Amino acid sequence: MTDTLEQGDVRVWHSFSVLGLCLGTLLFAASLTPTLLPRDFLLQGVLSGVSAAVGYGLGVFCVWLWRYLELPEPPRRPRIYGKFAMAALCVAVAIFFLWKAAEWQNSIRALMQLEPVDTAHPFKVGGIALVLFLLFVVMGRGIGRAFTFISGRLKPYVPRRVANVIGIVIVGLVLASLVDRVLLRYALRVADSAYAELDALFEDGIEQPESGLRTGGPGSLIPWDTLGRTGRQFVVGGDSREAIAAFTGREALEPMRVYVGLRSAETADERAELALEELKRIGAFERKVMAVVAPTGTGWIDPEASVTLEYLHGGDTVMVAQQYSYLTSWLSLLIEPSYGAEAAHALFRKVYGHWTTLPKDDRPELYLYGLSLGALSSEQSTEIYNILADPFQGALWAGPPFNSRLWSNFTRDRNPGTPAWLPRLGDGSVVRFTAQKNSLDIPGAKWGPLRIVYLQYASDPVVFFDPLAWYRRPAWLVGERGPDVSPDLRWYPIVTFLQLALDMAMATTAPIGYGHLYAPQHYIDAWVAVTQPEGWSPAEIERLKEKLKK
Repeated sequence: MTDTLEQGDVRVWHSFSVLGLCLGTLLFAASLTPTLLPRDFLLQGVLSGVSAAVGYGLGVFCVWLWRYLELPEPPRRPRIYGKFAMAALCVAVAIFFLWKAAEWQNSIRALMQLEPVDTAHPFKVGGIALVLFLLFVVMGRGIGRAFTFISGRLKPYVPRRVANVIGIVIVGLVLASLVDRVLLRYALRVADSAYAELDALFEDGIEQPESGLRTGGPGSLIPWDTLGRTGRQFVVGGDSREAIAAFTGREALEPMRVYVGLRSAETADERAELALEELKRIGAFERKVMAVVAPTGTGWIDPEASVTLEYLHGGDTVMVAQQYSYLTSWLSLLIEPSYGAEAAHALFRKVYGHWTTLPKDDRPELYLYGLSLGALSSEQSTEIYNILADPFQGALWAGPPFNSRLWSNFTRDRNPGTPAWLPRLGDGSVVRFTAQKNSLDIPGAKWGPLRIVYLQYASDPVVFFDPLAWYRRPAWLVGERGPDVSPDLRWYPIVTFLQLALDMAMATTAPIGYGHLYAPQHYIDAWVAVTQPEGWSPAEIERLKEKLKK
């Protein structure tokens, strides 16, 4: 009985691919190196397990391809002995990289002003990674057996290689169908239902506004209970006229905020028309500054962007937005990528269309704003040739996603010698970029009539995720790197792609002022450049930053 068990253990051991174990170990080790955001042991274990499984799968595929091409194989006896030597080497490499993991994580944490960690919990990381690795291996072998079964049944009737191709196609189609119909569609239906219910909730402390200058208040054309959770938060947020006046020492107005929820009207065009009528009702076109806002996927609008604009202009502002989804930005981008652009375009078209009918000396300055998916949607709200005859004044786009068309073009066409994470474009008269340190005052550069500012952190994976990082080094890793990017960050094929994908999913876990959480003091610099508020000295700007700093 004991001999039988030992023989079984040996067979299991020898069933593993040497090349697969080597590549799996290399990818496991590389996954422990830093990328843009710090990771806890659970996330690191998941990432390392997936990386090891991908590396092992790649090794198994290479061996399969070698044999499929019927190339000569090495002698069997040296291969058996070599497996034990390679296994020992793999263990040594894994231990060394696990030992270094805490140091690498601290290289990021120090830049983000976080407390250093004493340990990266190597045993927990290794245990989680091993379990996931073995799970993926078992799943992979199950898929392999299904392929072998199907192709084996076909070989008596068709040539061997044709049978193999048919087997791969059938297994691939079955897997794709299972993932699409069973996992993705069911999971997405559940997510959509859950987020819709969450959006309808009334949170404690959020009360219907008493001011008629805000949506849902007295006389509003938009019912309070149709705004959604994020809309209600936006409408009642910010500081009052009294608070703004007390800080600035000057007269102030009550800021206006208009928001249309998904439940407020059936279509994007109807919601945009409702927003325009609400703006007219409250006299919004008599204000000094009007910002057309594209929210994130859930309809959320960053309060740091709103309150900073209102302080800088003494409350003589109006912000208007419409919701287009219940889902978080990444889910919205996956399921309904065009909805945000359609909603932003509908709202801008309505507001801009009315704005252009007003006398130029008797209408507000018009700006666009968006964060994350909102920045992408806001970019797509209009084409430049549609507004050349009567341009709006500018735009502030924070944390634009990596697939933003205008952002990508501006970054690609940047001036030679400027880094991808902080590019300069042309003479700086139209587009400028900034980060934690204000980089908007370019010597010798003068703003034109249209001012566009991108606020982005070098550590923001939503901005700097690169879908091609699996085979090429991202542009932001060439040359000088951002001040909040670890000096120990290195590019590794496949692994860097997996690391950045995880970073993007966890982008809002960074401390404010890093990753995908934009700080009010940095919004202030951006809004000053875009809207050029009057009556603020450098000392007063610094005082406002200190008041709102988080």
